[in-house]
Amino acid sequence: MAHTPPNGAQALVESLLIHGADTGFCVPGESYLAVLDALYDVRERFKLVVCRQEGGAAYMADAYGKLTGKPGIAFVTRGPGATNASVGVHTAFQDSSPMILFIGQVAREALEREAFQEIDYRRMFGQMAKWVAQIDDARRIPEFVSHAFHIATSGRPGPVVLALPEDMLHDACEVAPPQPYRRIAAAPRPQDMAELQAMLEAAERPLMILGGRGWTHDACADMRRFAENWRLPVACAFRYQDLFDSEHAQYVGDVGLGINPRLKARIQQADLVLAVGPRLGESTTSGYELFDIPRPQQKLVHVHAGVEELGRVYAADLPINAGYPEFALQAASLLPGAAPRWAGLTDEARQQYLSWSEPTATPGAVQMGEIMRWLCARLPADAIVTNGAGNYAIWLHRFFRYRQFATQLAPTSGSMGYGVPAAVAAKIVTPARMVVSFSGDGCFLMNGQELGTAVKYNAAVVFIVVNNGMYGTIRMHQERNYPERVIATELANPDFAALARAYGAHGEVVEATADFAPAFERAVTAGRPALIELRVDPEAITPATTITQLRQAAQR
Repeated sequence: MAHTPPNGAQALVESLLIHGADTGFCVPGESYLAVLDALYDVRERFKLVVCRQEGGAAYMADAYGKLTGKPGIAFVTRGPGATNASVGVHTAFQDSSPMILFIGQVAREALEREAFQEIDYRRMFGQMAKWVAQIDDARRIPEFVSHAFHIATSGRPGPVVLALPEDMLHDACEVAPPQPYRRIAAAPRPQDMAELQAMLEAAERPLMILGGRGWTHDACADMRRFAENWRLPVACAFRYQDLFDSEHAQYVGDVGLGINPRLKARIQQADLVLAVGPRLGESTTSGYELFDIPRPQQKLVHVHAGVEELGRVYAADLPINAGYPEFALQAASLLPGAAPRWAGLTDEARQQYLSWSEPTATPGAVQMGEIMRWLCARLPADAIVTNGAGNYAIWLHRFFRYRQFATQLAPTSGSMGYGVPAAVAAKIVTPARMVVSFSGDGCFLMNGQELGTAVKYNAAVVFIVVNNGMYGTIRMHQERNYPERVIATELANPDFAALARAYGAHGEVVEATADFAPAFERAVTAGRPALIELRVDPEAITPATTITQLRQAAQR
């Protein structure tokens, strides 16, 4: 029989398999039907998860990248599909999550005519991704795909966008298979580690902040040994709390929105801050208040995988361009010449964290702090907890304790609607692990339709919806700045438990703290996705204040 060369779509799918891709998330579209057909032939080797909206698909790809360290793969159609997916690309960029988004594109002969759903994706995603390109020649597919995997995973990880003209996917092409990608990372120089040791030896009040993407279980273990050798107090940047065991005697809290005021003061009074991984962006620096710009008062060691981040805002005394596994491996063997002088300060910081993470009483019959404390004791150490954006997450960050790496999936970009699709992806990728998703009522309905995806794939996530009938974060700021002038923040919500049951999931409503534990146990044993709606008092706007108190303070 005559040899039939593969077409572009088949070459694309073969390239993905060579690079180790095993899962993809999509909403189908006619612009890349040829790719869907090629995926049909490899459906035993590549799991294609069909989502209900492209934003959900992109969030799932982001969560896959966070969870595995490999690029999350998403396929969407042109125009509306791409614009819907852009929220996930932006999240992956700000969160440094490896992702590759493939977008169907109009045929090459129709380009620049404003053809049906045509967009120039290079311009659209130019500042939102590490690399944006269009594959116009099917023979170059292996080259583009290989480059995409390398860019998404090397240096500071992030998203790549590749547009696929519809007619190109049908072109016959003889291509040589690429080599599987290999992550590329810098390593610290010997003089960097020697200078770091000298700075530690001279310090009196040091503190370490961990953050960023690109970590591994081994790297976290190495950083733990380094911290223990030097008795360093360790904090984690905003929504990177799973990088260091919260139960460890040297963990002192998270550095982000709603930071413990005592921890904030401790960082400002430190004489040496070792920031390994965080970009030191707005959330992690309390609106750029923790450190003076451009020269912090504290001695600053900044370790980052992306060289472009070093010196971007803060001029570090010791900038180190290195991957985190590479840095952590060398740091673990760095030993102090004498017993560190600050052990007492570390113990003091730990006690301040323990006090801060004790549940506080708030208005209403549902006490979120008590529920978080119960979940800490109930969930396995490897349980994955996801959330989107909203004031409900303050209780999660403050009172829940993450004990293992790769157990926290949350957007540092503050993007709403993330928790549900992230949890679905996590359960599909790691079916043996417990997955719990937190959403506010506003947050849930931005991607709540992915509950249908959970049911379709029997992803038995426990979805917790914290319902206070409003966009809580915006209402909080509204009361601070425009007290009593409430507009655009109140919501009319469905019965979320009934909505879950309509999808085929288990659904319950909880209106008192004591009812949560039995409801959660029923949800876990339901054998299918389950949703618990927590109806909370709107007055309980944060663990520390109420709407009335905010209003009164603003009126003074």
